[in-house]
Amino acid sequence: MEVLNSNVALLSNYEVLEVLHEVRSAQDSEGSKKSVSKLRTNLANITYDVEKYLQGTACSSQSPEVIRNFLIATRSLKITKIEKLQILNLRPTSIVELQLILEEVEERFSEEEMQEMTNLIQELLPPTSASPQAEPQPTS
Repeated sequence: MEVLNSNVALLSNYEVLEVLHEVRSAQDSEGSKKSVSKLRTNLANITYDVEKYLQGTACSSQSPEVIRNFLIATRSLKITKIEKLQILNLRPTSIVELQLILEEVEERFSEEEMQEMTNLIQELLPPTSASPQAEPQPTS
């Protein structure tokens, strides 16, 4: 398969997860056939693995409404579409994580603006439903 235009559309992890759910549903509804081709088997394995991975990420708690509300709320911020996509996919919860996503962050934003962004992210984007619990710190 040849990629004709790699920037036709960018998909968030949530959108990829939804497509994979649809693919799995279509495969399940077809029933099992003994003569499943190797390509279909590989597609099923890839679909399963990617879907399993994405279930453990922030997109598993997102919905179209959550994404729409986030995009509306971030219109006034000076962040690019790609940066918004990265924020949706990674859901940074600290200024340090946000600094890793945003380009030239020190030149573009003050620390207060970055704190406002992280507050907005925590308010609008639900936490990962499968997030591991923080381990208690050992006491000395």
